[in-house]
Amino acid sequence: MRKSIFLLRILTVSVAGLILGVCVFAFRAASTQTIFQGKIVFESNRGGQVEIYLMDLENGVQKRLTRNAFLDEYPAISPDGEKIAFQSDREGDCEIYTMDREGGNVTRLTYHPAFDGYPSWSPDGTRIVFHSTREGNEDIYVMNADGSNIIRLTNDPALDEFPAWSPDGYTIAFQSYRDGCCEIYLMSADGSNQRRITHNLAFSGYPSWSPDGGRLAFESNLDGNFEIYVINRDGTAMTRLTFNDAVDEFPAWSSDGSWIVFDSDRDGNEEIYMMRADGAEQTRLTFNDASDQFPKWGK
Repeated sequence: MRKSIFLLRILTVSVAGLILGVCVFAFRAASTQTIFQGKIVFESNRGGQVEIYLMDLENGVQKRLTRNAFLDEYPAISPDGEKIAFQSDREGDCEIYTMDREGGNVTRLTYHPAFDGYPSWSPDGTRIVFHSTREGNEDIYVMNADGSNIIRLTNDPALDEFPAWSPDGYTIAFQSYRDGCCEIYLMSADGSNQRRITHNLAFSGYPSWSPDGGRLAFESNLDGNFEIYVINRDGTAMTRLTFNDAVDEFPAWSSDGSWIVFDSDRDGNEEIYMMRADGAEQTRLTFNDASDQFPKWGK
């Protein structure tokens, strides 16, 4: 009986991999340029628990990187593609860890009984920005990539969350409820010059920088349900990219700025999708009955 179940699992994984490979090949063939370069890291509960996975865009192969009975979430690939930062509650409370891109050399960076999570790398890979409740409220902090020299950047009674470092290293985007509704803000990398760039009076969050630093992708329920939008860094030219009755969320740009990866439940459960930076050619990348979420593009 165990042998039959084992063989069935192998067959299921093989079929899923074949379907993904066919879809990736077909999409590449339909494109006018080579676009499947690099890797996408994401979280999934396809193994029964939320773990970190890595998808190779050259061949569509998906590899599980973490294996434990706890939550491993919100992965982010380092600029050189060698490390992945993520949050995990594997040692009791939520802390930030790094590992190599094969899933080895797991290193804990934060040590505090409060929540530390949602890491985002500086463009030179030497620092990590994150949000934490270590001083009673959820604020934005920065530390060296080895976990040393933690500095608080925001100090507001409202929630400041989900920071994202700009490609030039000078600016950090984040979401905040400080004006009564979740909106997107920018600040200098030292925490100064905090300013609001969205005024939607609706949830607008999870900002992601374009590689040239000129725009941000984000999700919002401005038009009734959660869709993906882009906006210039000065708050102008907000444009909606997705149009459906499902939830489209967690956008992230490709390294060349031509594509945006995101997750959506438009086909019944959360899967990973990609689209052109103008919203065209929306294509599904993962195919399973579990939830695949929070994709990030990297080398």
